[in-house]
Amino acid sequence: MRVRLRFSKLGKVRWTSHRDVARMWERAFRRVQLPLAYTQGFSPRPRVSFGLALPTGAESVAEYLDVELAPHIEVDVAVLPARLTPALPAGIDVLAAAVVDDDADSLQHEVTSCSWTVEVAGASADEVRDLVARALAADSLVVSRERKGKVSDEDIRPGILSVVATGTTLECELAAQPRALRPSELVRALSPTLEEVGMRRTAQWIQRDGARSEPLALGTDATDAPLAPPMERAS
Repeated sequence: MRVRLRFSKLGKVRWTSHRDVARMWERAFRRVQLPLAYTQGFSPRPRVSFGLALPTGAESVAEYLDVELAPHIEVDVAVLPARLTPALPAGIDVLAAAVVDDDADSLQHEVTSCSWTVEVAGASADEVRDLVARALAADSLVVSRERKGKVSDEDIRPGILSVVATGTTLECELAAQPRALRPSELVRALSPTLEEVGMRRTAQWIQRDGARSEPLALGTDATDAPLAPPMERAS
């Protein structure tokens, strides 16, 4: 059985790297004795796959992972959020859980865009609005990107699906395919004098047959998770 979990990453834990978050989840699964399916071979690993990596320092209320459970063992998916949240560090809360089709594509391939809230500094509210208007009217926005040690200039304008400035806060939707556009790249393209001082992913989106949906929506075929009491949280 393949189970999808939606979780948040808020507060100080936002400075934890994607790799360390993966280790936190492995420890949490062991603590609650969740019967996981494992890979074959000399060094078996739990069959866990994460969605798009979150930039270190960013918060999120829409992170996802898929985990495969061992066959022939009954697991009540409805109670997984309440079981797992206390086994995770403060700031990581499991918001929902649901069974997904085994044949479904991975989160990495399914997600086509992400919504973000970005707080910027270095310009007034009026200046930020002007910068956003100029960027949306531009045919291209070229930034330098580094990948595998090589720096290249790329036009990121096609990856900016929407941006709205409210004061010095940007509400934006950025493409995740064919290459994810980071909020920091958007801010750099708006102006080199701007700096992002707060960043939160608020949604991830799957576009299919003209319809848009979240990988796991809260309150729809999912279980909302109660927050764990602070004294019961893992260290």
